[in-house]
Amino acid sequence: MTAKQQEFSVLLYGAGAVGLGIASCLLKTGTPTTLLARPHTAGPLRQEGLVRKGIFGEAFFPPTAFRVYESLEEISDSRYDFILVCTKSSDTLTAAKNLSVHSKLLAPNGLIVLFQNGWGNAEIFADFFPKETIYNARVITGFIRPKPNVVEITVHADAVHIGSLFGESPEPLIPLCQAVSAGGIPCQTTTQIGKDLWAKMLYNCALNPLGAVLDVPYGKLAEHPSTRHIMDRLIEETFDVMLADGYRTHWENAEEFKSAFYNQMVPATAAHRSSTLQDLKAGKKTEIDALTGAVLRLAQKHRRAVPCSDFLYHLIDFIESRNNQNPRND
Repeated sequence: MTAKQQEFSVLLYGAGAVGLGIASCLLKTGTPTTLLARPHTAGPLRQEGLVRKGIFGEAFFPPTAFRVYESLEEISDSRYDFILVCTKSSDTLTAAKNLSVHSKLLAPNGLIVLFQNGWGNAEIFADFFPKETIYNARVITGFIRPKPNVVEITVHADAVHIGSLFGESPEPLIPLCQAVSAGGIPCQTTTQIGKDLWAKMLYNCALNPLGAVLDVPYGKLAEHPSTRHIMDRLIEETFDVMLADGYRTHWENAEEFKSAFYNQMVPATAAHRSSTLQDLKAGKKTEIDALTGAVLRLAQKHRRAVPCSDFLYHLIDFIESRNNQNPRND
């Protein structure tokens, strides 16, 4: 049975780079797909369609291939089997509130999947929806959006993993994963999404804020003893609060993670520049609260000392405030 024959429908809440990348996979397999986008993006999508470029091949989807709306209020006649939240983590609370007001858009057995960075997004959604409906996706594929209706897939480190942090079976997600995979990006279910998300947290918290403050690519951070020293401390602090909160990842201790980090992860992304840096330069709100901010909240909860994380968090907070953030375009 093909993904199209599964006869399910998808609403993507957020049409930034990640949202458009995942949408391109669903559209390629004929999955009925609706996009919720800001006016800056919705207009070009309606007029020119969606274009995908990059390492998984080029594809074009005309405006007639999908539906696009600027608000949930405009959607009155649809129920969705899957709602994929593809916003920045800084918009998680807004998205959860907005979707809860329009909860009838979720089909009776529908599920919500959070395609977001950071830690704590599922807990926010759990204040508005039953935990059994909430799943998380771990994405370590690189997307950029050179134009509002164009997405380019630049790098891919591993399959998208989807699972529940609340002990629910990932089996209902199989049709969605099959559709995304058939559309070009490998995607699979997992019963260990917590380990996957914390692996990404360890990577992001070590590199993202430090790369933003120093304005250098990741490879440069690993070259100098001083920045390696700081990253070692950041990894140790993040690992400590993870364990304190009852979670585990794919490495038994911080030293094992550091070996993989310096020998495999950083070399593979040496030229990459921090998403926090890109947001700051673009005058956008960063995701620091869901990354280093999450480490600080857990440290306070469990009375752990995280001085390096605390220092970097407040540096980013100052830079962001100084920049007088403007509203984002998706």
